[in-house]
Amino acid sequence: MFDKLIEKVKAEPKTMVFTEGPDARIQEAAARLLKEGLMNVVLVGDEAEIKDNAAKGGFDISKAEIIDPAKYDGMEEMVSTMVELRKGKMTEDECREALKKGNYFGTMLVKMGKADCLLGGATYSTADTIRPALQLVKTKPGAHLVSSCFILRREEGDENLRTIAMGDCAVNLDYTDSVDKEGNVTLTGAQKLAEVAVEIEKCARLFGIDPKVAMLSFSTKGSGKGGTVALSAEAVKIAKEMNPDMAIDGEMQFDAAVSPTVGQLKFPGSDVAGYANTFVFPLIEAGNIGYKIAQRLGGYAAYGPILLGLNAPINDLSRGCDAEEVYRMAIITAAQ
Repeated sequence: MFDKLIEKVKAEPKTMVFTEGPDARIQEAAARLLKEGLMNVVLVGDEAEIKDNAAKGGFDISKAEIIDPAKYDGMEEMVSTMVELRKGKMTEDECREALKKGNYFGTMLVKMGKADCLLGGATYSTADTIRPALQLVKTKPGAHLVSSCFILRREEGDENLRTIAMGDCAVNLDYTDSVDKEGNVTLTGAQKLAEVAVEIEKCARLFGIDPKVAMLSFSTKGSGKGGTVALSAEAVKIAKEMNPDMAIDGEMQFDAAVSPTVGQLKFPGSDVAGYANTFVFPLIEAGNIGYKIAQRLGGYAAYGPILLGLNAPINDLSRGCDAEEVYRMAIITAAQ
């Protein structure tokens, strides 16, 4: 799976910002990425601390660019740009203070075209990685929200299920209607869920999956009522309108999604039921629990969360990550 991504990023190397430059896991991964010629690397942080830590760890980061926010020559321009982007929501002093932090500083490097993509979260929370991205880089044209996808891979079992995609497992708590100040619905929950499904389908393709998307539920084709059943069923209709070529069906239970026997019994005639490899959950609880069960009991390696819908490739690491995870997530981010 990663061989094709490596070929892609090596053919057109991007510049990657790591917001936590002094971290040993970041440095180990950065040294490997540089040695293999996969991308240009920017490490954010105190230069002396970064070099000290690299020497202690034996990491060759000599080809990396190190930028210390406290000594950055372009800081005044960056502050001015950020004030403009925040449109009165942050003062100049508040922007200057925020830019002392690697997450905001790194995001502004991407926004201002000094870098192509960003990876953070080894010490920051998911919220602290996503918040600056939403405030500064914002969503891409046509997108209304940010979501996430996990790619899961195992070497054994059903060939159709060796590489699968699951989402949203990390960002959107639920899918309620958005309303304006007058109480008018500006975006329905079903429209949001449909948009997430379309983005996850695109993400799956990046990893060589020929996506067959199951909109999951505790109900199959109206067998159950209440909860998120109507939401999921409506989202399928909207997703098909957004992308008529997309193979998606639902709502359906997980057994109907992956077992041809159960799928065709419960959802006869569906091209997806029984053959799904891309799974969309109606709530974050189900998604997060689902991918972790697949990871811990199903023997899958999990890669993500891969953030979707942003105007530039920005991804979040687990604070429990190791250097191998940083290395792989950097390749994924650059490939996006």
